[in-house]
Amino acid sequence: MKAIYFEKHGGPEVLQYGQQPEPKPAAGWVQVRLRAAALNHADLFVRAGWPGLRLRLPHVPGADGAGEVAAPGEGVNKWKVGQRVVINASVCLEEDEFTRSGQDNLCRRWELLGETLPGTYAEYGAVPAENLLGIPNSYPYDQAAAAALVFLTAWHSLVKRGQLQRGETLLIVGASGGVNTACIQIGKFLGAQVFVVGSNPQKLELAASLGADQVIDRNKEDWSKAAYLLTNKRGVDAVVDNVGATFPLSLRTLRKGGRLLTVGNTGGPKVEIDNRYIFSKHLSILGSTLGTRADFAEVMSLVFGGQLRPVIDRTLALRDARAAHERLEAGEQMGKLVLEIDG
Repeated sequence: MKAIYFEKHGGPEVLQYGQQPEPKPAAGWVQVRLRAAALNHADLFVRAGWPGLRLRLPHVPGADGAGEVAAPGEGVNKWKVGQRVVINASVCLEEDEFTRSGQDNLCRRWELLGETLPGTYAEYGAVPAENLLGIPNSYPYDQAAAAALVFLTAWHSLVKRGQLQRGETLLIVGASGGVNTACIQIGKFLGAQVFVVGSNPQKLELAASLGADQVIDRNKEDWSKAAYLLTNKRGVDAVVDNVGATFPLSLRTLRKGGRLLTVGNTGGPKVEIDNRYIFSKHLSILGSTLGTRADFAEVMSLVFGGQLRPVIDRTLALRDARAAHERLEAGEQMGKLVLEIDG
């Protein structure tokens, strides 16, 4: 099969386009003929590598994908050849107390598709049957792939972890990434007042078009102070900060009893925290990764119903994955980058 893969860690130049063995579905798994894959920042981190990451090389990256069932594995009766499906990249390999309580994203043998498992930058992929969700016939593959990981991640963070309520104020640090564009829409869907911090007018315009109530250009003003003043010096109820390096400003912006929600670290894994903010303001820092299978079905039903929509920056051919990585790494994207996988 045609695929994007790398044989060593490094920059975008290590990505190769060529033939790789077609994955066969194990018992309980399904082989999917992929039609679209979408990029995430995790793809960049996996490609670059980090201490302790052990991959079977060559490795196919990519967590997001959508296509058709190609071959159900032994014991799979729910899915038939040709059914249109989208992939949930959060894979639990063994049942335990977490899966039995519906918290499969916390299971001890948890893995992420495209991170430690072969991913979706290929004509074919294999995933557990329970990681598939049917796509309505009229819904495009590229939009399904673009929505899957970011809306699952944002939904679990805001709804299940953050318990965001109607009428609360939500500040989002970053205006144009996949998770943040999902957070803007989910925040408005839940009835929150949404403030967004961005780095240029184009990205802020995108945030406003998605429903942001206030946008703040971080190059023109102290965004923490601006958000604080927008709440009449009360502070915001919740902050979405997936940068990490901006934690000090986020903590300063929160009201007493506020929550900082984080699902990533695009600015680096190590962050600085002034603990005085934490204890004096009774703040909570709530982290999460992706979400449960129930969360996935819940939020994707809203996506398929049109209440939430993925923002696609551009669609490229699979062979152009290197250019897509370069664009994502430079922070130039306005929404999700998608790879189209032709037959």
